[in-house]
Amino acid sequence: MSSTTRRSFASRIACLFTGMGAASIIGGSAHAANKEKGSVRKLDYEGKPADSTALYSPLIVHNGVIYIAGQGAHSRNPQEQFSTDIEMHTTKVLDNVKTLVEAGGGTMDSILQLTVFLAKIEDYAEMNKVFKTYFPHGGPARTTVAVAALPGQSLVEINCTAAVVPK
Repeated sequence: MSSTTRRSFASRIACLFTGMGAASIIGGSAHAANKEKGSVRKLDYEGKPADSTALYSPLIVHNGVIYIAGQGAHSRNPQEQFSTDIEMHTTKVLDNVKTLVEAGGGTMDSILQLTVFLAKIEDYAEMNKVFKTYFPHGGPARTTVAVAALPGQSLVEINCTAAVVPK
């Protein structure tokens, strides 16, 4: 049998065992643990299961990674009025990010990547002043872009990816 034929045969056998769920036969409880690990958990701001009818989930945890949807400075309370300076907006957004990352099992230091959307690029330096207070040990990978507008007249919006921190 040539090496090409053996490789072909081996890959067919591997597919067969995978398709038959051989891992569950061999692994037993390990398979159950991987099934839980591989599940997608959609959570709300308190870390509880998100409303299944909601348009989007603010927080998703999958395979040890936390995904945070874009967080703006607009309030979830439509009656609340707040100032329109970039420092206040950045603080509110980063507080929301912190709440969600912690609800997902991470920390600010476990944030891997952030994408920052600014309504005005002129606010970049002021946004960075606030940003530094949330990441005193150095920040994650980050991209910052200026956009034409953000929902709810927010001056900044941030989405991010973080790692779950083992307890």
